[in-house]
Amino acid sequence: MAQTTAIVDALKKALKEHGLTYLQVAEALELSEASVKRLFAERQFSLKRLDQICAMMGLEISDLLRGLEPEPRINELATEQERELVSDASLLLVAICALNRWTFQQMLNHYTLTDVEVIQRLALLDRMGLIDLLPGNRIKPLISHDFHWQKNGPIQEFFESQVQSDFFKCRFNRPGELRLFLNGMLSPRSNDVMQQKLKRLALDFRHCHQEDLSLPLDQRFGMSLMMAIRPWEVSVFQQYRKPEDTKVYPGHTKPLR
Repeated sequence: MAQTTAIVDALKKALKEHGLTYLQVAEALELSEASVKRLFAERQFSLKRLDQICAMMGLEISDLLRGLEPEPRINELATEQERELVSDASLLLVAICALNRWTFQQMLNHYTLTDVEVIQRLALLDRMGLIDLLPGNRIKPLISHDFHWQKNGPIQEFFESQVQSDFFKCRFNRPGELRLFLNGMLSPRSNDVMQQKLKRLALDFRHCHQEDLSLPLDQRFGMSLMMAIRPWEVSVFQQYRKPEDTKVYPGHTKPLR
């Protein structure tokens, strides 16, 4: 019974990930919506019904069963792998799309890459362990919920050198945009408090991202969130500092910059 429950739960999860409703399943099976809901509630599926529902998502029953097995998930890539990603913009693009649950066809619909080019890059991501490239060019991300790019690694360096300045070429005054810049004087303890709050906000962002992965692509939009806090003084003010003013933040060896 426990195995049956796990299979039905996996089926419901797959339907949600593909944006399919009970009503759509009912129409495909030529049943009423109430009948389909009862099938799921009572967990009474024939192999034929199970196969029909899987086919709606381009899956085999074996794919569903494979999803019940615990799989290794990666938290980060090796430095060489990150360097390989940033060396090819199209590879990085396909990687970002794949990790955000884009389908093979959606990549072709939105970008100028050919089907061969996308497949080649997906195959490389498969070898890197980022995804599992399944039959029919289906994509299964293999990253954990805590996946992150290496600190001071190639991806972060790429961001700082090429993406960061482009990100701020914006007035942040349109729907969906917000920029806050605050300045004040805090104690080290208050700085620690603010850092913990920022980390919790980052975790909330990550949770929202995971929850929304089940939505159709046309209901999800690329969003970037930047948060930062550090002891800092506007460079133009530094010329007015007295030479003898050597005030430093705890842990710093030089005046604030």
